[in-house]
Amino acid sequence: MANSASDVPGGGAKCGPEYDLAVIGAGPAGLAGAVTASELGLSVALLDASGQPGGQYYRHPSPALGATRPEALHHNWPAFAALLRRLAATEVTHLAGHHVWTVVPAPDAAGSWDVHAVTGADGDEDRPVRVRARAVLLATGAYERQLPFPGWTLPGVVGAGGAQAMLKSGLVLPGRRVVVAGSGPLLLAVAASLAAAGARVPAVVEASDYLGYARRPGALLSQPDKLVEAAVHGAALVRHRVRLRTRSAVTQVHGSDRVEAVTVSRLDRQWRPVRGSGRRIACDALAVGHGLVPQLELAVGLGCTTRRTVDGTHALELGPLQETSVPGIWAAGETGGVGGVELAFVEGELAGLAIAARLRGRAVAGEGRGSPLALRRRRARLRAFADAMAAVHAPGPGWPQWLDDATEVCRCEEVTAGRIREAVADYGARDARTVKLLTRAGMGWCQGRMCGAAVACLAAQAQGAQGPQGAQPEPSPERRPLAVPLQLGALAALDEPNSPAGPEPRPTEE
Repeated sequence: MANSASDVPGGGAKCGPEYDLAVIGAGPAGLAGAVTASELGLSVALLDASGQPGGQYYRHPSPALGATRPEALHHNWPAFAALLRRLAATEVTHLAGHHVWTVVPAPDAAGSWDVHAVTGADGDEDRPVRVRARAVLLATGAYERQLPFPGWTLPGVVGAGGAQAMLKSGLVLPGRRVVVAGSGPLLLAVAASLAAAGARVPAVVEASDYLGYARRPGALLSQPDKLVEAAVHGAALVRHRVRLRTRSAVTQVHGSDRVEAVTVSRLDRQWRPVRGSGRRIACDALAVGHGLVPQLELAVGLGCTTRRTVDGTHALELGPLQETSVPGIWAAGETGGVGGVELAFVEGELAGLAIAARLRGRAVAGEGRGSPLALRRRRARLRAFADAMAAVHAPGPGWPQWLDDATEVCRCEEVTAGRIREAVADYGARDARTVKLLTRAGMGWCQGRMCGAAVACLAAQAQGAQGPQGAQPEPSPERRPLAVPLQLGALAALDEPNSPAGPEPRPTEE
């Protein structure tokens, strides 16, 4: 049986016995990698910040809520359920509620890595944990990209993925009348889920145009399942009388204490609002998001090489078997570029096979669809489709025209668009880092996760810089010693000589 965090002794700052593999992230990619490696005989520790496996995609209600059919809110639940059954049959040590803040080479064990984490729902328990492993698989997923606009800080404005997470994990709606807006295929799934759960969805507002897929027929035809999935969501929207508005965006939110209405404007091909096209839609909530951004803090802290993706973000540069540029560190899922759940499953399994082969010093091959060759072929097809999807929904360079000078761009530090423009025009800032030093934009609690793209785009306008396919480039990930907020007490505890050892792995069979 897989061990859970409650099945093992309390961990502390002192390093416990060594695992073969530490997997960071228990979403689809991390689960697939951990299960595959364990089934091939490796001792595996699976660390995740959440209290239950599944990641952001397979969020599901706590058993205390008494949900009778949690699978009703998920696509491809049988694949996840099968993976959970495989996990239960292994000896994987599942460390739930563990927030990993750094990974470093073990100082006293060449070729091994120390994974440092803090525990608790928000990493607020005074119990630092150190897990040592011979290899590390990063499956840290992604977070939503948010582009600001006037009124986006009002209560009732939530991320599109956040709205779906509220429904999946808490069985609650962000409002009774919810506009869904932004860009990307996630919007259709979110709107369909909200409507099925009883919300009134007056409109789905998509900034791009789905006709862009027609210019990439090869990627579409290689993934007929994606077409079927889109058709299912489209049929749900028709059934619930949800209007789809393309080449449009929410450019202002209205309300005093919370959302009361939004203004939807037509966009030109550069994502600039068309003058006089604004139309007001009454609602009490707005679910908005413009795609996903790979979560790379741990990888960049290790020095892993990144690449710029077709939509202007950054992802890890990975080898044919999912290894990063740092020997002994592998990655799978959204860290290598946002591509969806099926791609995450494939990359996690491929990474598990590759790590087992490397650590055992001999070839480890799956069979049929699970062989390395078959997995690599499936990955190539899925990655091609993911790149096509990213290109279609990449933010256009004209979206900063949504912002008036009073719009808050950095919510943590309350930095407005006007102050950022002043830093560029009057003080010579030419990049996001200089803007940060002059205005504190990106120095708050989220460390630029929410505002980084916007700050970079506003700074780039000063020099006319553009990313791939005209998208505004986002800043290169910064190398930071801490990947998550950390209390000083957790750092101090690292040097305590008598802190308890970490959880015991199962013995490795040779």
